[in-house]
Amino acid sequence: MIGSARVRLSGWQQAAVALGSAVGALVDPRRADLIAALGETTGKPAFERVLERMKTSQEGKAVLLERPRVISANVGHAWDLPENTFGAAYAKFMGSRNFSPDDRPPVRFLDTEELAYVAMRAREVHDFWHTLFDLPTNLLGESALKVIEFQQMHLPMCFMSVIGGTARFNSKQRSLFFEHYLPWALRAGMNCTDLMCIYYERHFDEDLDVIRKKWGIIPAPPLVAKV
Repeated sequence: MIGSARVRLSGWQQAAVALGSAVGALVDPRRADLIAALGETTGKPAFERVLERMKTSQEGKAVLLERPRVISANVGHAWDLPENTFGAAYAKFMGSRNFSPDDRPPVRFLDTEELAYVAMRAREVHDFWHTLFDLPTNLLGESALKVIEFQQMHLPMCFMSVIGGTARFNSKQRSLFFEHYLPWALRAGMNCTDLMCIYYERHFDEDLDVIRKKWGIIPAPPLVAKV
């Protein structure tokens, strides 16, 4: 179950975990567990709004009802799909980086099973969004995707991650981000559909370019995507 690892916190405990996670994530942005904890302890109102939007969407309601998990046992067939499909693009993205869909940390600090699932879903579709927007997993690409995630979900953690990421840029990265990545990400985030209301696994066998158009996805500019 999604909530099997949940921990109930008092108000001051939640604040302490949020502060500690924020500091730790700034020191070491590779700590996915700290970033996850920060998202959960500061993001309850945002996850509640996402949940309500999902309940008003046909695909969103199906996701909430069936609660699909993005784990190897459920998405492994993507590696066998034709090259032009969304599933194959996702498999290529994961395989080229030696990523596993099973590596996401569990949700621990949200009150209900339903909210915990929404948080887990947001965490697990992250690599789908990388694939759709054609974003790399370097600091620039992750920061740009956090801009889109903030526009989509209004999670404070996403905004804080962008601030933390830009603070770590060198001068070349900073110039690229503010001149190219940020304007594109703002436009892309406003142009696309509600990304939390998509049942991605049902679209694995569809043509990647077709679903990008259907969902209003603007891929990162080729020059930027390769940086």
